[in-house]
Amino acid sequence: MPEKRVLVLRPEELGDSDHKMWREIRTESRAPANPFLDPVFTTAVGRVRPGARVAVLQEDGSPVGFFPYEKGPLGRGRAIGLGVSDSQGAVLRPGIRPDTLGLLRACGLSSWEFDNLEAGQDAFVPYAVEELASPVVDIGEGYEHYAHRLRERSPGFLKQTLAKERRLARQVGEVRFVYDSRDPAALRELMRWKSAQYRRTGRRDRFAQEWITGLVELLGESEEAECRGVLSVLYAAGRPVAAHFGLRSRTVLSWWFPAYDRAYGKYSPGLVLHLRMLRAAAAEGIRMVDLGSGPARYKESLKTRDLLVHEGAVVCPGPGGAAYRLGREPARAARRFVRNRPRLAGAAARTLAGLGRLRER
Repeated sequence: MPEKRVLVLRPEELGDSDHKMWREIRTESRAPANPFLDPVFTTAVGRVRPGARVAVLQEDGSPVGFFPYEKGPLGRGRAIGLGVSDSQGAVLRPGIRPDTLGLLRACGLSSWEFDNLEAGQDAFVPYAVEELASPVVDIGEGYEHYAHRLRERSPGFLKQTLAKERRLARQVGEVRFVYDSRDPAALRELMRWKSAQYRRTGRRDRFAQEWITGLVELLGESEEAECRGVLSVLYAAGRPVAAHFGLRSRTVLSWWFPAYDRAYGKYSPGLVLHLRMLRAAAAEGIRMVDLGSGPARYKESLKTRDLLVHEGAVVCPGPGGAAYRLGREPARAARRFVRNRPRLAGAAARTLAGLGRLRER
């Protein structure tokens, strides 16, 4: 029997050899190379979240898995970057399935919460309470192949979006697109638009949280091929009208923070940006764009298929686990109840939007 051990480290304590092994194991698992499950993302979160940790699973002294997480009071754990991470779980060598509760105890956790658990995470899927669709766009055969499929499925959508782009150019000015911009002013403008959108729709402003703003800035500076930020900007008459900041690996681009200037809303600049971005990403070797879970009409129009992600929590017996259940489960259950009833979800969205308008006055 191999000697098994769990070594808990801070993300910055991982060395180059650990990063290399992490990526090798990830490749062996044949899972999509989602940048949120790359060590660079975990390391960046570690720089803005003091509770970030990585459990290194070892057999006979060699790593066979990595489990990134955040640890809070009373041993309450959560997926690394919970709230902004779109792919979560452990990176395990094929055939390795740890004792889930034993792993949490080794990490000093009484619970571990997730909301975008990657499919195939056998150690954690049994603890999921809901399965969610995460739409993706496959562009591995090139943009023209994708556009042909889009025309067949939604001929009006593509035609109308391209017509709006031409109208934007005629009525506002020359349309220009930059796929991988390093313009800090454009990134600040994107954050401003997105913050306004959060407030307008009655949702919590993510960019009002310093750790999220800091995380975006760190990843925007990354030069790592397997996890770096990509800022895409659509300009009209020399000024930005839509932008998106996402994360990419060599083959996967994760759709993260899109926004646009509402003054140009009639031209659908966000959709124009998205089509331009898909074309450029395909030329850059991206094979899949992950749009992330959560309903949106444009996602349904653009997607080619759905991946599955899971929401839930592993809760250990004991006082810490009981405290988690009391503090989190009622709110989670209420959210599921609303989300699974479209009419009620629509009413809730309208209420949030109304509160957002009051907040803006």
